[in-house]
Amino acid sequence: MISSRRLAVDVGGTFIDFVTLDPDTGAITIEKVRSAGALDEQFFAGTQKLGLDPADIDMIVHGSTMVINTIVQENGAKVGLITTTGFRDVLELGRGSREDIYDLFYKPPPPLVPRFLRFEVPERLDSLGNIVTPLDESAVADAAHALHAAGVESIAVCFLHAHVNPVHERRVAEIINAEIPGLRLSISSEVVREWREFERTNTTVLNSYTQPRMDAYLSKLDEGLAKRNYQGAFAVMQSSGGITSNAIARDVPVRTIQSGPAGGVIGVRRLCEELGVDNVVVADVGGTTFDVSLIHEGKYLERSSVKLNRRPVLQPTIDIVSIGAGGGSIAWIDSEGGLCVGPESAQAEPGPVCFGMGGQQATVTDAQLTLGYLDPETFLGKRIQLDPAAARSVIKESIADPLGLSVEDAAAGIVHIATMNMAYAVRQITVERGHDPRDFSLVCIGGGGGLFASALLRELQMKQAIVPQNPAVFSAWGLLNADYREDVTRAFLEPLDGVSPPSLQSQFDILEDEAREWFRGQKLANTELTIERVAEMRYLGQEHTIRVPIAASDLEGDNFGALRKRFHQIYEKAYAHALPDHALEFVILRLVAIGAIEKPPLFELDALTPDTELRSGKRRKVHVADARELVTCEIFDREVLAPGAQFEGPAIVEEWSTTILILPDQQVTVDRFGDLLIHEKN
Repeated sequence: MISSRRLAVDVGGTFIDFVTLDPDTGAITIEKVRSAGALDEQFFAGTQKLGLDPADIDMIVHGSTMVINTIVQENGAKVGLITTTGFRDVLELGRGSREDIYDLFYKPPPPLVPRFLRFEVPERLDSLGNIVTPLDESAVADAAHALHAAGVESIAVCFLHAHVNPVHERRVAEIINAEIPGLRLSISSEVVREWREFERTNTTVLNSYTQPRMDAYLSKLDEGLAKRNYQGAFAVMQSSGGITSNAIARDVPVRTIQSGPAGGVIGVRRLCEELGVDNVVVADVGGTTFDVSLIHEGKYLERSSVKLNRRPVLQPTIDIVSIGAGGGSIAWIDSEGGLCVGPESAQAEPGPVCFGMGGQQATVTDAQLTLGYLDPETFLGKRIQLDPAAARSVIKESIADPLGLSVEDAAAGIVHIATMNMAYAVRQITVERGHDPRDFSLVCIGGGGGLFASALLRELQMKQAIVPQNPAVFSAWGLLNADYREDVTRAFLEPLDGVSPPSLQSQFDILEDEAREWFRGQKLANTELTIERVAEMRYLGQEHTIRVPIAASDLEGDNFGALRKRFHQIYEKAYAHALPDHALEFVILRLVAIGAIEKPPLFELDALTPDTELRSGKRRKVHVADARELVTCEIFDREVLAPGAQFEGPAIVEEWSTTILILPDQQVTVDRFGDLLIHEKN
């Protein structure tokens, strides 16, 4: 058993999921509440439903979509920018490349900080961090007061070459904190220590843009927990797949952009370690988004940067492709008369029409109910009574009649398009990364994952589809499996042939010292650390880089022969060619320090006994893809599906928080943990 009672909370766009872990038995208890209204109030409503007294909890791990939603919906804070003289317009100039070279009317995204809120101050460092122009401190104070008078809620500071030497930025922070106490501030050297001026500035601005909202939310949670005598640790999930402290998440919220889906990836990796499955596509189907990621040879793929709303963010993150496809995705007809699904969502409020909470537009959930996949009487443990008539009516009026289709065909079209959108996202994370989806298993989690697992398995011809226990709250369970993690990065633009293994070791030693200091500052000094080293490298003269793991042997030998070979192999895997005779160079060094925590146990269930009755006796007629008429599906209660149970589709498996659809000519086996393993019969 484990030594502490923990609570994991995953705040999604439609529901908030709760999982609590009992230290005595290792058993988990789950709960869901709608993410509507004040999120801090819903947080405590969920703990109350669980019957939890926060004073009895030793640790809370929190995952949230707040930061990514703030960026995507562009409802963040009013931000000011202070930068080096001559660099006021970096945000506006951006990069010369265009995302869509065929769009004759292409417009780049407008900067989040308008020009009148961007101030220059005299200061300058060279590329080595040497002071060329001293900081004009009076100009800093004047700029800060001007921005404060303009009503900014947060200030971003980004100076040229501050990633090499942060001395000027740190002095600016001291001045502003003294002149205007309480004004939120982000300095680039504490947000991202990497080169690329536009990307670094944009990341710092996004941090300031999301900081007030994240800080206010976490502060309310802190206050509520303090009133309830909570004394334990409060950790927040990062995009990197590791957890950090509540204080860090408040100061650097941009670290948590992929906080929500990251928990699901960590949970799937833990499960697949136990199952002995190394190559997995993780598909998380929620109410608002479809998040897909890849685990290859037991490790999830990582990226050093992402784009959100066409804006770059320099932060280590699990490689996740997200699209607007989920249960709440809205179906609509475009100007050419084509049926489209998403990316807009009905979200938690008002939700799908069938929820009866004011929704007016047809959604994927309305279509699934119309096709017979969902039982209107038992949805979400009978907490929400679905209205099939309302779902049929809205599909008829908004989709079927305008397209000249039957209601069933229109509903089937909605589900099919959502499935194809998801399949395309899976191909993005596999084929476009140099992997064949047919070599991978598919693990479907999220409240809607079970309804798409079989269709995606068939469309992508994957090895198998796995639907774990409690898939609707699986990301929250995954949070309980996350370790503390601190990433330290430095620019290191040096040719490979000009660096020796000892000199590279000394660079990583500096990064390791900084990481260990962070753990000491978080009162985790006794935590045993695992150190991982990565270099971003490229062929000399290139613009883009690839991530190359640095082995201990690379730093101990006389040359980098093995590292050079590893680079060519990774490059060829990604781009189908390599240049073995071309010179290489380092660009960025990354060190990852991981402090492991105890993991919740995975319980093996009692095996199937001969007298166990699997079939509930219930049947339901549903519309299944490729079938010309209604298909009769057997209904199985997941609670009675013990290890060793087998059955064939068409079938539907129901549990309190989700529904799993099995297509004709597919077979299901229940493994020792109660997971459903779905295969094509042939």
